[in-house]
Amino acid sequence: MHRRRWLLADQLGPHFLDDPDQPVLLVETREWFRQRPMHRQKAHLILSALRHRAVELGDRALLLRTATFREALAQVAEPVEVCHPPSRAALRFARSVPGLTVLPPRGFITDHADFAAWADRTRRGPLRMNDFYRHARRQHGVLVTSSGGVAPPRRPAAAAPTAPPAPPAIVEDDIDAEVRLDLDRWAADGVRFVGRDGPRRYPATHAEAQARLTHFLTHRLPEYGRYADVMSADDPLLAHGVLSSSFNLGLLDPEPAVRAAEQAWRTGAAPRTAVEPFVRGLLGWREFLWQLYWYFEPRFRGANWLAANEPMPEWFAELDADAVEAHCLADVLAAVRDRAWTHHTPRLLVLGNYGLQRGWRPAELADWFQRCFVDGTDWVMNATVIGMSQYADLGRVDTRPYAVDGADIDEISDYCTGCRYSPERALGDLACPYTGGFESFLYRNRERLVADPRLAAELTRRDEPEHREAVLAQEEKRGSTAP
Repeated sequence: MHRRRWLLADQLGPHFLDDPDQPVLLVETREWFRQRPMHRQKAHLILSALRHRAVELGDRALLLRTATFREALAQVAEPVEVCHPPSRAALRFARSVPGLTVLPPRGFITDHADFAAWADRTRRGPLRMNDFYRHARRQHGVLVTSSGGVAPPRRPAAAAPTAPPAPPAIVEDDIDAEVRLDLDRWAADGVRFVGRDGPRRYPATHAEAQARLTHFLTHRLPEYGRYADVMSADDPLLAHGVLSSSFNLGLLDPEPAVRAAEQAWRTGAAPRTAVEPFVRGLLGWREFLWQLYWYFEPRFRGANWLAANEPMPEWFAELDADAVEAHCLADVLAAVRDRAWTHHTPRLLVLGNYGLQRGWRPAELADWFQRCFVDGTDWVMNATVIGMSQYADLGRVDTRPYAVDGADIDEISDYCTGCRYSPERALGDLACPYTGGFESFLYRNRERLVADPRLAAELTRRDEPEHREAVLAQEEKRGSTAP
């Protein structure tokens, strides 16, 4: 007799099933959405994807809507199995259910044992993504050349690319209409959401996600190396395919996507300088973050090496972009409010950078990213926010904190044009909150940052006593007020 495969909400693609006849369990539980306020569009996407998958599978699928997951599993008569869940809490729950078989992870390219073997060999020092990426490329034979070398580093360009054709449209259907009505009822019953509702913007099925991936590989990948790190108020997508939610819902399998990008390079459809950073994002960063989540001890989420203990202000937590005058922060916060998505550079250099400069609690910021972004997951935000963005882990994930001033933001974006603040100024009414905030961050953490050569040089250049005291006083006065 077939075991019934329980497909979690991040396991909805065809690669999470082995047998075309295997029965499937899908579970919706309102209490999961009640635990913490999630972005409305993220909640819509998750429910839409679950219900679309149930329709695709037809009679093979049992979709249960229960108060808890345990209640749903108690209603299933036959044996149930599940692929390795995405979080420690979910894995603990799965292992606590009698008779539930937990299978190895899927949807990733490197398995836990291979990563642990690599990490244990190199753990005399910090684990670095670039080292892991070189290892993964060799292990899986990706972008192999006669020399075995890695593509040269890229520098972001400041101008936007020629506009490619629009990606395949997402067309809402009766399932989406039902989801919207249910979410309205839940909200009326006290389930709280953040962000604005809107038309579904992201794929909810494998077919939709595959169409978006194919479009990206054809029309946006060739420019990806030039524009992946650029920010633009006029074009929030630039060369991005907005595929992260599709990978994190399990609608797309990363290995075929890596191979398809590699094939685009081999056939001359895209240059290696474009293909390599895309592959590095999937085979390098995504795999690295997933593996670090399980390799490091659970206490990682509570790391706070910089002793950042300021609470997140309400205007930021509630996505109140209209309260903000700084052009970059207002635009990016509005993007989260309206679309539940921005690409990686605004996340690091606008959102994360602002919280880092002001000493917000890292775990609180990680939770905010997880709830407010359509692709937010525990394993992504753990290492990305706690480690990479907020430097709370003493450099176990990245070599330096992502702290930059307004001039750096000006260099890779068009945000400073027309902004009321001046990116070069750290003091006064026209002082950029990122420039003043960066200097304040340096002064407050000088003893902890002396080992970083770039930041030590910045401290030396800016560390005049009168200027230092004026900046610290100004930023303390600003406090948690929206800039």
